[in-house]
Amino acid sequence: QVHTVESGGGLVQPGGSLRLSCAASGSISSFHVTSWYRQAPGKQRELVASITSRGYSTYADAVKDRFTISRENVKNTVFLQMNSLKPDDTAVYYCRTQTSEYDSWGQGTQVTVSS
Repeated sequence: QVHTVESGGGLVQPGGSLRLSCAASGSISSFHVTSWYRQAPGKQRELVASITSRGYSTYADAVKDRFTISRENVKNTVFLQMNSLKPDDTAVYYCRTQTSEYDSWGQGTQVTVSS
């Protein structure tokens, strides 16, 4: 099995920054994909960014040029650096680890952007 845990959420003012971390453990295959999703109250969960174990990354248009996804393969940890945060970025952020055999979601971490 694969276990996924997020950390790093919190309250930040508009224009501020936060860095989220996603640590995966267990039966992680050499090729896998780690993604960040978010879900705001009353809205559907949406994909924010993804990165493969080979380092290829993609972003949603809403966060392109503000968010950066990166990974540290030795520790199976993925980061989401969020800059220039807006109130619309307020949501629960979830990390997802997809391997050839498993699909593991974390419990989510709250990000609130408010003055």
